[in-house]
Amino acid sequence: MKKFLLGAAVGYVLGARAGHGRYEQIVRSYRRIADHPAVQGAAGVARAKVGEKLGEKAPFSRRGPVRSGNGTGGRGAAREPRTTQA
Repeated sequence: MKKFLLGAAVGYVLGARAGHGRYEQIVRSYRRIADHPAVQGAAGVARAKVGEKLGEKAPFSRRGPVRSGNGTGGRGAAREPRTTQA
């Protein structure tokens, strides 16, 4: 356990010394890789396969909540519109 804490402390110090410039370099590299068309295509295939296995339980489903189309957000029957009486 002591070795782990020592390793974590050393890693923290070395990371802090690397500074914000190194962090920005890592972020730029990540974004360049993540935005590459080949990576996007592979991610889409992986999402489709996981979606087939999990169905509607997929946590990254882009479909969003089921909507009934009646303005209630899927919470039941539509209410009658309010009317003002003069």
